[in-house]
Amino acid sequence: MSAVIQNVIDGIAVGSIYAALALALVLIFRSTGIVNFAQGEMAMVSTFLAWGLATSGVPLALALLITLAVSFVAGMVIERVLMRPVEGGETLTLVIVTLGLFIFLNSLAGWIWGFGTRAMPSAFPDSAVQVAGVRVSLESVGITAVVLGTVGLLFLLFQRTKIGLAMRAAAVNPESSRLVGVSVGRMLMLGWGLAAVLGALAGVLVAPQLFLDVNLMGGVLIYSFAAAALGGFDSPLGAVVGGWIIGVTENLAGTYVDFIGSDLKILVPLTIILAVLLVRPSGLFGSAEVARA
Repeated sequence: MSAVIQNVIDGIAVGSIYAALALALVLIFRSTGIVNFAQGEMAMVSTFLAWGLATSGVPLALALLITLAVSFVAGMVIERVLMRPVEGGETLTLVIVTLGLFIFLNSLAGWIWGFGTRAMPSAFPDSAVQVAGVRVSLESVGITAVVLGTVGLLFLLFQRTKIGLAMRAAAVNPESSRLVGVSVGRMLMLGWGLAAVLGALAGVLVAPQLFLDVNLMGGVLIYSFAAAALGGFDSPLGAVVGGWIIGVTENLAGTYVDFIGSDLKILVPLTIILAVLLVRPSGLFGSAEVARA
């Protein structure tokens, strides 16, 4: 029984990392109506920036703050320069632009930092405590706490502030938003900037558990898409719950389902994505689309 509990706790910790990047996907979707396929590569570049600052002698906490600030500005620049000309266009056009950004950022990172692997320092202590025979990592607790705190801040932003309401209005109905004085362009820039911050946060959380390289977020992005699809692309809470379900499910499946093991765990998020799209496309916590007959 303790082995099952251990797998569940480890799954929640891993799922929290998936949830962090899923939150960035949800934030982009809620504020702009776009699914950003380059979110993982944006996070990877931000993580390399944090690593570069930390290895050059900048204290890790300060390096992370600088990275988040630079990511915020970079996200707004990407929206203004690349996405603004095609926003409101065909869905295929938006997909192609974000995929092009994915390829560009991956190649740029390889050109600047190379394709080797590096070790990223962790912001949390590398120790653990024993609770009822179950090992609980302090890093896992810290990651989960950061993700939950982020969800709380996003809830306050979207539900309790005028800026959050304006961001939601700009995504749902930009024409009507302009008529009531909402600066749609600024709201879209702000959404991309905040999503870039969340992506950077996901990158610096996952990098210490993996090796930092240009393909760092490739697999994580698939799991995060599954988490966002399961929870609902318009629900921050759903992204977190979805991330936890994905993390726990893949851990249990990898341990107790023989033919999956550690090599085929990628089947778990892919199967979940397919099942959600077939049964409940809006996700567990997503709002179902309402259309007039």
